Amino acid sequence: MSNLFWLSDDQMLRLTPYFPKSRGKPRVDDKRVLSGIIFINRNGLRWCDAPSEYGSPKTLYNRWKRWSDMGIFARIMVGLAAEAPDNKTISIDATYLKAHRTASSLGLKKGGGGRLIGRTKGGMNTKLHAVTDTTGRPIRFFLTAGQVSDYTGARALVSSFPAADWLLGDRGYDAGWFREALVDMGITPCIPGRKSRGKAVKYDKRRYKRRNRIEIMFGRLKEWRRVATRYDRCPKVFLSAIALAATVIFWL
Repeated sequence: MSNLFWLSDDQMLRLTPYFPKSRGKPRVDDKRVLSGIIFINRNGLRWCDAPSEYGSPKTLYNRWKRWSDMGIFARIMVGLAAEAPDNKTISIDATYLKAHRTASSLGLKKGGGGRLIGRTKGGMNTKLHAVTDTTGRPIRFFLTAGQVSDYTGARALVSSFPAADWLLGDRGYDAGWFREALVDMGITPCIPGRKSRGKAVKYDKRRYKRRNRIEIMFGRLKEWRRVATRYDRCPKVFLSAIALAATVIFWL
């Protein structure tokens, strides 16, 4: 019992405003069910292997799937991040997440829209694009297939950047359109130029060293086994696992 994860009353108090309203029959105890969902995701277990203290595995899975489809877990992370903004210097980067054969197997249903899994040198992967705040806490996520370039993630995320003074990024984000977009938003880019550039790009090397905070964030997310290895076929459900891990690690 002592090895199981349980949300505290204070944590539940912060989470409750983001829960959907219960209609009809009252929901099973939110604290017990959510604690079980977190335990499964952190330890990479099958739902049928959930400890009996958390109740029926079917109840855990149904809540997880339903709320993931509704985008509840992503909404919780974004909402909690907005409660304590620290966006003077934001960072952007991407990382590969290995796709298990259970996530990439079987054919897609017609009109399914794809699973966002692609083949790279390291095998079948999904790429997680992220934006972090000044202290390295994640505030935005975006998923693509593994072979998709960092530019694509930047283009998808740039419109949702918060007001900031600086943006840190590696050479993969050295693109004229991206620099111009940042300047138009009042954000100073701190991005080294690609080696193929004819003219060197000046950037604040001392400030750039802080970019390691987003790398540390990725490392902490990957401590959750259902994030480090993708078991979910549905991209929306997998993104929920990432958002849930970020919420528990950084925002509660």
